[in-house]
Amino acid sequence: EAQLDRFMLKVKINYPNKAEELEIIERMTSGKKITLEKLGSPELIQEARALVSGIHLSDKIKRYVVDIVFATRQPKEYGLDSLAPLIAFGASPRASIYLTMAAKAHAFLRKRAYVMPEDVKAVAMDVLRHRLMLTYEAEAEEIAVEDVLRKILMGINVP
Repeated sequence: EAQLDRFMLKVKINYPNKAEELEIIERMTSGKKITLEKLGSPELIQEARALVSGIHLSDKIKRYVVDIVFATRQPKEYGLDSLAPLIAFGASPRASIYLTMAAKAHAFLRKRAYVMPEDVKAVAMDVLRHRLMLTYEAEAEEIAVEDVLRKILMGINVP
């Protein structure tokens, strides 16, 4: 678990459709030289990182992030009693850091200089899904981590 916690996101990617898979086969087996277009520079990446870091995060949104993460550890404190027997281990403080960083990046990509609750919700699954360990009871009931996270997100008051 500690090693997984070091990854910022766990993004689920679907299989390609038939047309996309045919294109993959063509590109990877044709022997044609692949040409890449340069899209930026290391300096541009550093500049973008600085801009993302500068995205405003209000105290209300900070508390919202912490409440979401704490609810993975102590669901009863948030009126989510039914989740307590399902969560063996909740998210670490690193989850709060990465949830904040990802929400800032999401706001940046939406051309906003501030984080909204919608930004936090938009990235929460990808940031948190690999940070919770469910109990054997949850596994036996075929409850997915995403199901637990949805209930947490619905149960936390949005600022």
